[in-house]
Amino acid sequence: MSPEPMSPEQRHRILALTPFERLSESWATLGIQVGHRCVRGPETGMAMVRGRMGGSGNAFNLGEMTLTRASVALDDGTSGGGTLGHGWVAGRRREHAELIALIDACARQERWTRRIDAELIEPLARVLADEHAESSRQAAATRVDFFTMVRGE
Repeated sequence: MSPEPMSPEQRHRILALTPFERLSESWATLGIQVGHRCVRGPETGMAMVRGRMGGSGNAFNLGEMTLTRASVALDDGTSGGGTLGHGWVAGRRREHAELIALIDACARQERWTRRIDAELIEPLARVLADEHAESSRQAAATRVDFFTMVRGE
């Protein structure tokens, strides 16, 4: 039996972290062509980023970041005006947010969910993991260990 589909949160994370050019090229290779219309946005605004001391302490406002969001509806003939998809991305790239929303809407269609996860999301996740590992290796190569020497007199 095939594995369970990814959660929308998992998909959104990978789609938002993937550069737009790579995402659009990968999406084009899938060949999923579906009409859609924007029902909200794309629009750019600010979002408050919150943090926690030590990862588990009291929450505090870290600062604001620029965020672009979009919502699309597929022209798929479903009741209510079409399947909705939503996308958010850091920065001002309107077409990135719209593409994420389109992919999200298509992934909500049972006929495309597993294909999108297997042929789009998983390869993008592997590339992101490889890039993160390479970045970590480069950072580790420049690591400096400090120690204290006691001088004897």
